[in-house]
Amino acid sequence: MRIVKLAVAAVLAASLFTSVAASAEEIVIKFSHVTGGKTHPKALAAEEFAKRVNAQMAGRVRVEVYPGGSLFNDDDLLIELIKGKSVQMGSPSLSKFEALTKKFRIFDLPFLFDDINAVNRFQMSEKGQELLGSMKKKGILGLTFWHNGMKQMSANKALVSPSDAKGLKFRVQQSDVLVAQMEALGATAQKLAFKEVYGALQTGVVDAQENTWSNIFSKKFFEVQDGVTETNHGIIDYAVIVSRRFWEGLPTDIRTDLERIMAEVTADRNKLSYELNQASKANIIKAGGVVRTLSASQRADWVKTMKPVWAQFEGDIGADMIAAAQASN
Repeated sequence: MRIVKLAVAAVLAASLFTSVAASAEEIVIKFSHVTGGKTHPKALAAEEFAKRVNAQMAGRVRVEVYPGGSLFNDDDLLIELIKGKSVQMGSPSLSKFEALTKKFRIFDLPFLFDDINAVNRFQMSEKGQELLGSMKKKGILGLTFWHNGMKQMSANKALVSPSDAKGLKFRVQQSDVLVAQMEALGATAQKLAFKEVYGALQTGVVDAQENTWSNIFSKKFFEVQDGVTETNHGIIDYAVIVSRRFWEGLPTDIRTDLERIMAEVTADRNKLSYELNQASKANIIKAGGVVRTLSASQRADWVKTMKPVWAQFEGDIGADMIAAAQASN
């Protein structure tokens, strides 16, 4: 009996030692995203988050960033995050969450936000923060929003009036809202992967596209278009998401520090995103690209033409959510 007791005590001691050792081990967070290059707003934000965590939480937490889809594409990322084992964080475009929630469709509604400041106010509001928890039951938590920027339109002809878009083939992201907004213009929409856009514009597979200044400049879309019209009709954003299983299993102090660093990076990099977009617009003009601006009355025509799309998706998003977004203006 004494031998058995000693054996049990030894096992318990070993178990306790193992538990303490395990708790002292450095936590590794694999952060996956599909953006390539070193100058994209999302890539810069992810790298900055890793840099700060690895410096401030050295020995406790280490963030490893896997860009350009080198670990998972966005579709696989969502599946793996629910499991919470092979990857812990990511930052897909908001249009990627269609299978999990329809709430993020609000960010694709045309002319809902007057500018990037209105987007910020809404995302920081109670309703905006509510969106980050919309996938909780599916096993994914939203931590924050990262900006790419406001969207502009380009085409193989001048776009000044909404009627100028009639009959054109527009490339759009994987979003039914974006399809509907192009149909409201009398255009057709074609869902294409981002990496396919330049070739599609160059060969005439599509006639037009919508994107941020930074994307239009970095991918040289302006070289194969008649010009870019500054519409600021929508936003391209990302949600930084984490596996719920992983996140809720972290010690409270670890979560608190990660949340603080994430908030600091978000504020800094969202500001940088705006600056990058303004610089990209200037670089397009400098490179000989055509940039067109709309008068107040011209912009009002675009708003009037595209605003009916809101009603089509009110049931998915919620009238209260749309009202809160409008109030941010």
